[in-house]
Amino acid sequence: MLCLQFQITVASLYKNCKAFHKVVRSWASKKFMTGCVILFPIAITFYITWWFIHFVDGFFSPIYAQLGINIFGLGFITSVTFIFLIGVFMSSWVGASVLSLGEWIIKRMPLVRHIYNASKQISAAISPDQNKQAFKEVVIIRHPRVGEYAFGFITSSVSLQSYSGQEDLYCVYVPTNHLYIGDIFMVNSKDVIRPNLSVREGIEIVVSGGMSMPQILSTLDQQVILGDRTGPSRS
Repeated sequence: MLCLQFQITVASLYKNCKAFHKVVRSWASKKFMTGCVILFPIAITFYITWWFIHFVDGFFSPIYAQLGINIFGLGFITSVTFIFLIGVFMSSWVGASVLSLGEWIIKRMPLVRHIYNASKQISAAISPDQNKQAFKEVVIIRHPRVGEYAFGFITSSVSLQSYSGQEDLYCVYVPTNHLYIGDIFMVNSKDVIRPNLSVREGIEIVVSGGMSMPQILSTLDQQVILGDRTGPSRS
Protein backbone atom coordinates (compact mmCIF):
# COMPACT_ATOMS: atom_id res chain seq x y z
CA MET A 1 0.00 0.00 0.00
CA LEU A 2 2.81 2.38 0.94
CA CYS A 3 4.66 1.51 -2.25
CA LEU A 4 1.56 2.20 -4.35
CA GLN A 5 1.04 5.58 -2.66
CA PHE A 6 4.70 6.44 -3.29
CA GLN A 7 4.33 5.58 -6.97
CA ILE A 8 1.20 7.76 -7.23
CA THR A 9 3.03 10.66 -5.56
CA VAL A 10 6.01 10.31 -7.90
CA ALA A 11 3.72 10.14 -10.94
CA SER A 12 1.85 13.24 -9.76
CA LEU A 13 5.11 15.14 -9.20
CA TYR A 14 6.36 14.06 -12.63
CA LYS A 15 3.11 15.21 -14.23
CA ASN A 16 3.25 18.56 -12.42
CA CYS A 17 6.92 19.06 -13.37
CA LYS A 18 6.14 18.22 -16.98
CA ALA A 19 3.24 20.71 -17.04
CA PHE A 20 5.43 23.35 -15.35
CA HIS A 21 8.21 22.73 -17.87
CA LYS A 22 5.72 23.09 -20.72
CA VAL A 23 4.40 26.39 -19.33
CA VAL A 24 7.92 27.76 -18.80
CA ARG A 25 9.01 26.67 -22.27
CA SER A 26 5.94 28.28 -23.85
CA TRP A 27 6.48 31.49 -21.86
CA ALA A 28 10.19 31.63 -22.74
CA SER A 29 9.44 30.94 -26.40
CA LYS A 30 6.87 33.74 -26.56
CA LYS A 31 9.17 36.22 -24.83
CA PHE A 32 12.05 35.26 -27.12
CA MET A 33 9.90 35.76 -30.21
CA THR A 34 8.69 39.09 -28.79
CA GLY A 35 12.31 40.17 -28.40
CA CYS A 36 13.07 39.10 -31.97
CA VAL A 37 10.06 41.00 -33.32
CA ILE A 38 11.16 44.15 -31.47
CA LEU A 39 14.87 43.92 -32.26
CA PHE A 40 14.59 42.79 -35.89
CA PRO A 41 13.46 46.13 -37.42
CA ILE A 42 15.87 48.02 -35.13
CA ALA A 43 18.79 45.81 -36.15
CA ILE A 44 17.90 46.02 -39.85
CA THR A 45 17.58 49.82 -39.61
CA PHE A 46 20.96 50.24 -37.89
CA TYR A 47 22.64 47.74 -40.22
CA ILE A 48 21.38 49.42 -43.39
CA THR A 49 22.19 52.88 -41.98
CA TRP A 50 25.70 51.77 -41.00
CA TRP A 51 26.23 50.13 -44.39
CA PHE A 52 24.97 53.25 -46.19
CA ILE A 53 27.29 55.52 -44.19
CA HIS A 54 30.27 53.28 -44.97
CA PHE A 55 29.25 53.04 -48.64
CA VAL A 56 28.88 56.80 -49.10
CA ASP A 57 31.92 57.50 -46.94
CA GLY A 58 33.99 55.33 -49.27
CA PHE A 59 33.66 57.78 -52.15
CA PHE A 60 35.75 60.56 -50.62
CA SER A 61 37.58 58.85 -47.73
CA PRO A 62 40.41 57.59 -50.04
CA ILE A 63 41.06 61.20 -51.07
CA TYR A 64 41.31 62.28 -47.44
CA ALA A 65 43.53 59.25 -46.71
CA GLN A 66 45.97 60.44 -49.38
CA LEU A 67 46.05 63.80 -47.63
CA GLY A 68 46.77 62.15 -44.29
CA ILE A 69 43.31 62.93 -42.87
CA ASN A 70 41.64 59.90 -41.28
CA ILE A 71 38.38 61.00 -39.68
CA PHE A 72 35.47 58.57 -39.87
CA GLY A 73 32.35 60.14 -41.34
CA LEU A 74 34.17 62.99 -43.05
CA GLY A 75 33.76 61.32 -46.44
CA PHE A 76 30.05 60.81 -45.71
CA ILE A 77 29.59 64.49 -44.83
CA THR A 78 31.49 65.48 -47.97
CA SER A 79 29.33 63.17 -50.10
CA VAL A 80 26.08 64.55 -48.66
CA THR A 81 27.33 68.11 -49.21
CA PHE A 82 28.36 67.22 -52.76
CA ILE A 83 24.90 65.75 -53.52
CA PHE A 84 23.26 68.87 -52.09
CA LEU A 85 25.40 71.14 -54.26
CA ILE A 86 24.59 68.99 -57.31
CA GLY A 87 20.89 69.48 -56.55
CA VAL A 88 21.37 73.24 -56.27
CA PHE A 89 23.39 73.37 -59.48
CA MET A 90 20.95 71.23 -61.48
CA SER A 91 18.08 73.47 -60.37
CA SER A 92 19.67 76.36 -62.23
CA TRP A 93 19.46 77.06 -65.95
CA VAL A 94 23.10 76.11 -66.53
CA GLY A 95 22.68 72.82 -64.64
CA ALA A 96 19.53 71.95 -66.57
CA SER A 97 21.38 72.59 -69.83
CA VAL A 98 24.28 70.35 -68.78
CA LEU A 99 21.82 67.64 -67.71
CA SER A 100 19.96 67.85 -71.02
CA LEU A 101 23.23 67.50 -72.92
CA GLY A 102 24.21 64.49 -70.80
CA GLU A 103 20.81 62.85 -71.35
CA TRP A 104 21.09 63.50 -75.09
CA ILE A 105 24.40 61.61 -75.14
CA ILE A 106 23.17 58.75 -72.91
CA LYS A 107 19.97 58.22 -74.92
CA ARG A 108 22.05 57.47 -77.99
CA MET A 109 23.86 54.59 -76.32
CA PRO A 110 22.14 51.26 -77.19
CA LEU A 111 22.18 49.50 -73.79
CA VAL A 112 22.90 52.35 -71.40
CA ARG A 113 19.82 54.35 -72.41
CA HIS A 114 17.43 51.60 -71.26
CA ILE A 115 19.12 51.36 -67.86
CA TYR A 116 19.09 55.15 -67.52
CA ASN A 117 15.42 55.47 -68.51
CA ALA A 118 14.37 52.78 -66.01
CA SER A 119 16.42 54.39 -63.24
CA LYS A 120 15.05 57.82 -64.06
CA GLN A 121 11.45 56.58 -63.87
CA ILE A 122 12.13 55.00 -60.48
CA SER A 123 13.65 58.21 -59.10
CA ALA A 124 10.82 60.27 -60.60
CA ALA A 125 8.30 58.34 -58.51
CA ILE A 126 9.53 60.03 -55.32
CA SER A 127 10.79 63.27 -56.82
CA PRO A 128 9.96 66.37 -54.73
CA ASP A 129 9.18 68.22 -57.96
CA GLN A 130 5.45 67.80 -58.57
CA ASN A 131 5.91 68.49 -62.29
CA LYS A 132 8.38 65.62 -62.67
CA GLN A 133 6.87 63.26 -60.12
CA ALA A 134 5.67 59.99 -61.66
CA PHE A 135 3.18 59.31 -58.87
CA LYS A 136 1.06 62.46 -58.77
CA GLU A 137 -1.43 61.46 -56.10
CA VAL A 138 -2.56 58.55 -53.94
CA VAL A 139 -6.05 57.31 -54.83
CA ILE A 140 -8.45 54.47 -54.08
CA ILE A 141 -10.53 52.92 -56.85
CA ARG A 142 -13.32 50.36 -56.79
CA HIS A 143 -11.64 47.21 -58.12
CA PRO A 144 -12.04 44.40 -59.05
CA ARG A 145 -15.73 44.29 -58.08
CA VAL A 146 -18.31 46.31 -56.16
CA GLY A 147 -17.50 46.48 -52.46
CA GLU A 148 -13.75 45.96 -52.99
CA TYR A 149 -11.10 48.65 -53.31
CA ALA A 150 -7.63 48.89 -54.80
CA PHE A 151 -4.81 51.19 -53.71
CA GLY A 152 -3.11 53.09 -56.53
CA PHE A 153 -1.33 56.19 -57.76
CA ILE A 154 -2.35 58.71 -60.41
CA THR A 155 0.39 58.89 -63.04
CA SER A 156 -1.30 61.02 -65.70
CA SER A 157 -4.64 62.25 -67.02
CA VAL A 158 -6.26 61.93 -70.43
CA SER A 159 -9.41 63.13 -72.16
CA LEU A 160 -11.37 60.44 -73.99
CA GLN A 161 -13.26 62.00 -76.88
CA SER A 162 -16.15 60.21 -78.58
CA TYR A 163 -19.37 61.04 -80.42
CA SER A 164 -21.26 61.15 -77.12
CA GLY A 165 -18.90 63.73 -75.65
CA GLN A 166 -15.69 64.02 -73.72
CA GLU A 167 -14.76 62.03 -70.61
CA ASP A 168 -11.91 62.95 -68.27
CA LEU A 169 -9.92 59.89 -67.22
CA TYR A 170 -7.03 59.25 -64.86
CA CYS A 171 -4.30 56.72 -65.47
CA VAL A 172 -4.16 54.89 -62.14
CA TYR A 173 -1.23 52.60 -61.46
CA VAL A 174 -2.16 49.77 -59.07
CA PRO A 175 0.87 47.83 -57.74
CA THR A 176 0.40 44.06 -57.68
CA ASN A 177 3.55 42.19 -56.66
CA HIS A 178 6.06 45.01 -56.26
CA LEU A 179 5.97 48.79 -56.27
CA TYR A 180 7.12 48.90 -59.90
CA ILE A 181 5.16 45.86 -61.08
CA GLY A 182 1.44 46.44 -61.46
CA ASP A 183 -1.55 47.22 -63.65
CA ILE A 184 -2.72 50.47 -65.23
CA PHE A 185 -6.41 51.37 -65.16
CA MET A 186 -8.22 54.16 -66.96
CA VAL A 187 -10.67 55.48 -64.38
CA ASN A 188 -13.21 58.28 -64.65
CA SER A 189 -12.13 61.25 -62.57
CA LYS A 190 -15.47 61.17 -60.73
CA ASP A 191 -14.93 57.56 -59.63
CA VAL A 192 -11.58 58.23 -57.99
CA ILE A 193 -11.44 58.44 -54.18
CA ARG A 194 -8.68 60.66 -52.81
CA PRO A 195 -7.53 59.68 -49.31
CA ASN A 196 -5.72 62.17 -47.12
CA LEU A 197 -2.33 60.53 -47.78
CA SER A 198 0.86 61.78 -49.37
CA VAL A 199 2.69 59.90 -52.11
CA ARG A 200 5.45 58.92 -49.68
CA GLU A 201 2.87 57.51 -47.26
CA GLY A 202 1.29 55.60 -50.14
CA ILE A 203 4.64 54.10 -51.15
CA GLU A 204 5.27 53.12 -47.52
CA ILE A 205 1.91 51.34 -47.39
CA VAL A 206 2.64 49.43 -50.62
CA VAL A 207 6.17 48.43 -49.58
CA SER A 208 4.96 47.24 -46.14
CA GLY A 209 2.21 45.16 -47.71
CA GLY A 210 -0.49 47.29 -46.11
CA MET A 211 0.85 46.90 -42.55
CA SER A 212 1.42 50.65 -42.22
CA MET A 213 -2.14 51.42 -43.34
CA PRO A 214 -3.82 53.81 -40.86
CA GLN A 215 -6.83 52.54 -38.92
CA ILE A 216 -9.10 55.13 -40.54
CA LEU A 217 -8.80 56.58 -44.02
CA SER A 218 -10.51 59.86 -44.81
CA THR A 219 -10.99 61.77 -48.02
CA LEU A 220 -9.58 65.25 -48.37
CA ASP A 221 -12.97 66.64 -47.36
CA GLN A 222 -12.77 64.62 -44.09
CA GLN A 223 -15.43 62.10 -45.12
CA VAL A 224 -14.55 58.68 -43.75
CA ILE A 225 -14.43 56.09 -46.52
CA LEU A 226 -12.61 53.10 -45.02
CA GLY A 227 -11.94 51.95 -41.50
CA ASP A 228 -10.17 49.09 -39.74
CA ARG A 229 -10.45 49.42 -36.02
CA THR A 230 -8.92 46.01 -35.41
CA GLY A 231 -5.54 46.84 -36.93
CA PRO A 232 -2.52 48.33 -35.16
CA SER A 233 -2.56 52.01 -34.40
CA ARG A 234 -0.64 54.27 -36.73
CA SER A 235 2.07 56.30 -35.12
